[in-house]
Amino acid sequence: MITEDGIVTHATPETAWVKTTRSAACESCASKDSCGGGHHPSEEMTVILPNTLGVKEGDRVIVGINSGPMLFLSFFLYVFPIILLIIGALIGDALAPALEMNRSALSMGSGFLLFAVAFLIIRRKQAGMSKKDKYKPFLVRKKIPPSP
Repeated sequence: MITEDGIVTHATPETAWVKTTRSAACESCASKDSCGGGHHPSEEMTVILPNTLGVKEGDRVIVGINSGPMLFLSFFLYVFPIILLIIGALIGDALAPALEMNRSALSMGSGFLLFAVAFLIIRRKQAGMSKKDKYKPFLVRKKIPPSP
């Protein structure tokens, strides 16, 4: 599980707004600029989460997201299109002699075609995946303030 510390900035019985600062783990992520937290890597970001712990404004919390679904998403977004690109190029290379076409041109064309198909598949799956709880962050626990 990937976790981040945060502070609750606003809370209702159903929802909590948690402000977190991107950590060093975000620095190595290829999606750090597009995950909705702003443009600068050290910038604070606010995450809206279900208030499952009954937190209130000012509480320090730990926010988590399961690493299994994150690994799947990374594969789906970065590796899947490359695999289809390679498959398309191989198909084009194999079909070129039968179609009496230039191998390079057909390989490139079919590779790019399947690469585009990969992005269409990702686009169609994205809406359904964004509604599933396993892909969303959640409140792990309240942090207990240090005793004086």
